[in-house]
Parts: sequence; C-alpha cells; structure tokens
Amino acid sequence: MRSTKIVATLGPASSTEALIETLAVSGADVFRLNFSHGSHEDHASRHAMIRNVETRLGRPLGILIDLQGPKLRVGKFAGQAPLLRRGNEFVFDTQEEPGSATRVYLPHPEIFEAVSPGDRLLVDDGKMHFRVLSVSRERIVTRVETDGCISDRKGVSVPEARLSIPALSDKDKADLAFGLDLGVDWVALSFVQCAQDVLEARALIGDRAAIVAKIEKPQALDNIAEILEAADGLMVARGDLGVEMAPEDVPAAQKRLVQLARGTGKPVIVATQMLESMTTASTPTRAEASDVATAVYDGVDAVMLSAESASGQFPVEAVQFMARIINKTEADPLHRRSLAASSNDPLADGTDAIGAAIQAIARTLPMQVAVTYTTSGSTPLRVARLRPSAAILSLGPRIEIARRLCLVWGVMARKSATAETTEDIVSLAVGAVQDNGLYTPGKAAVVASGVPFGTPGSTNHLRIILPAELESLVSQRQG
Repeated sequence: MRSTKIVATLGPASSTEALIETLAVSGADVFRLNFSHGSHEDHASRHAMIRNVETRLGRPLGILIDLQGPKLRVGKFAGQAPLLRRGNEFVFDTQEEPGSATRVYLPHPEIFEAVSPGDRLLVDDGKMHFRVLSVSRERIVTRVETDGCISDRKGVSVPEARLSIPALSDKDKADLAFGLDLGVDWVALSFVQCAQDVLEARALIGDRAAIVAKIEKPQALDNIAEILEAADGLMVARGDLGVEMAPEDVPAAQKRLVQLARGTGKPVIVATQMLESMTTASTPTRAEASDVATAVYDGVDAVMLSAESASGQFPVEAVQFMARIINKTEADPLHRRSLAASSNDPLADGTDAIGAAIQAIARTLPMQVAVTYTTSGSTPLRVARLRPSAAILSLGPRIEIARRLCLVWGVMARKSATAETTEDIVSLAVGAVQDNGLYTPGKAAVVASGVPFGTPGSTNHLRIILPAELESLVSQRQG
C-alpha cells in the first residue's frame, strides 16, 4: 500500500470521465481544480465526473480547489514591448496611460504604500528585476537590474514588503462560494502572508471544507507557526516561492515546512515542477525522479502534478511514473530509517499515546494494519503523524471526512456504518480489512477509537486482534 499520496490537477488534457478514471486507477488520490483557469461550468463538470468515478471505483476521492488569489499586474504599453537596459531608470506610476520605455501604470496603491528604497520589484515571474530608488504616493522610481522586455499585464511581486492586500479577492470569494456549493473537500488558499488570511477564509468556509495554506511568499515563512496553527494543512508552492526568494533557498524552506507540518500532524503537499518535463516528454528526467523521491524520504503527505496532468501530453504516464517513484522509494529500507530519524515525539495526550502504542506493537508483533474509527478525522491524522510502519485503515460514517483523509500519509479511508459499541467497531474493522485486501494470515491488527463515540480528540481505546483471533473472525464472517 502506497503511503505518499498523489494530487493530480485536471485541465484540458484530462477532462473526460474515462481519463479521470484512468488517472484514479493509476494512482491519483486527490484531484485539484485550478480556479486560475477555466469557467465554473468547466469545474462543475469535472467535479461531477470525479464523483461518478468515485462511485464506480467504490473508494473516496478527494477534491481540492485552488483559489487564484489577488494578482498584481502592470498596465499596458503603447506599441511593442519596450526593451529595458540594466542601469536605466524606470518609473511605476499611477497615470492610467499606455507605458513606454521609461514608465508604466501600476494600478495597486498597496504597493506604493508598502515599498521602501532598496526594495525590489520583480516583474514577469521574476524575469525582470527593479531596485527601488525613491517612492511617493504617485511614483516609484527604480533602477533596472536585468536587461529584457516588459510587456502588457505582466505580474508584479514585492518580496521584501508585506502588502495590505487580503488573500481573498472578489473573484476568489465567488469561486469559493461556488466550490463549497459543489461540495469540495479542500480549499487551497493563495497569497497567504499571515494567520489572519487563513482565519478570514475560515469565517467564510466554516466546517464545509478543510484549508490548505499555500506557502508562496517569504512573509508567510516569517509567520509560519501561526499560519500552520490556523490552517488544516500546507502546500509548499515552490514555483511562486522561488520567484520571491533565491532558488538556492527554496530546498531548505521546503525541508523546514515539511518538518513543521509533520510535527503538528497536518498534511503537507510539495508542489510545482515535480515532473515538469512530462508536459512534453513521456518519461521524467532523472533529476525529477530524485526530486520526488527526496520529498517521499522526507515524509511528505502528498506530491502534486500541475501542468503535467492538466495540460501536458502524457497525463496518465505522469501519474503512473509518480506512483512508481513513490513505490520504489517507500520500498527502500532507507525510507523507513529516514522517517524514524525525522519522527516527532508523541504529544502528552491519549491520542498520541495510542499512536505510540501502535508503533510499539508493530515492532513486537507481525502486524498488517491499524484500523481507526473516526467521525471527525482526528484519530487517523494523529496516528499518521507518527508515520507507523503498518497501514492505516480509517473507517467512519461521514463520506466527507473519508474524502479529506485521501490527502493524508498512509491513510486508506473508507465510509462505514455507524458504530454504537466497541464490538461494532471490531466487526466493522474485520470486514473492512478483508474487503480492502489488508488481511494476511499470521498477521495481527489493532483497532483504535474513542469513547464516547463522536467526540473529536477522545481517542482512548486500543484493541489488539491477534493473528489467531483475526483468522477466526474472518472465517466467521465468510461463513
């Protein structure tokens, strides 16, 4: 059973139900709907197809919507894109007139308020660098630091300044309301700078979906502890993060974010350019395979495909290669040693005590699976935090919780009947272990749950089903 999950972005190259089913069978656990592209009708159609595939496959599939976030752009130019030379002055101003080789309209007063002399402005995904010389309410005078052309409506980044811009634009709010009405499971929030950005989204979302904070700005790294506390998970958005900070700083940031998220037991996704060459090639580069494997060795919950599955020429092959890399890496004995070396100490509460006990049992007995019964998702999340060597089978009556858990390391989530007693849970566990191919003669299972039932965070009960007892219960069920 593969522990590291795969998030596959849908787009023009993957918008038929047959192809979505092939992606799911090939290894996709969660599907991403990117609201930076496509219409509401496009996303509604893909959402419906995912749910149809889910029904046919008989297992939950997660759906994550990725909100665009506010976009900062320069205005338009008169004629062709001007060529700017290093060392020349260039002005960003508030005049709504076509730009030239010396100036351009910048329709974002928040930037004028935030920047100071010495700060950088980055344009066109960081291709053009400008150093701020002076600032007024109407003009930002800069020095060009890279030769190149600047053209209409290119994006602007301000890495050194914190902008007083909310993470949710009007477009994002409309997209969010639409996605919540569809019934999505996760919301990826762009342009997060501080915990308040997450809390404002939470006020709109409530408990209708879980929130992934996309870490794509240096300011978010400065406030990461508070952001992580407010969010339900993190996405290491390496593409945008690499625009605003030096590329050589991104790997260390990725390592830090993964460790912080693992420490809190919240899922973390590593995203952007993981198998980028597969947008046009049928196989990845060796460097890309190593990049994916490194994330797996670090214990990330999920790795993500963007253009590779959304608009690339080989969407199915990209998912298949991602799964193959993960499987090969997780089969390496070094993988388990790496997880152990980077593991987190159990917290001083009952849930982590149960998780630590599962680890100890797995080292003592030949154990196949740990079964958790949950109504909120908290028990499997906390068990997965300790990265046990046994598979984690999560059962519970709420399909929306099972879908959210599709993003979590090592968790096979299934909807089950409601349990009223511990005997009910054992019965459900035995049936699910057998039905999901997790029963192996001679191996034990453990069942973790909380009493009273339905109380989040109350995991306090652990039942060991020894191999002989498990074999007897399976035989009784078959009889």
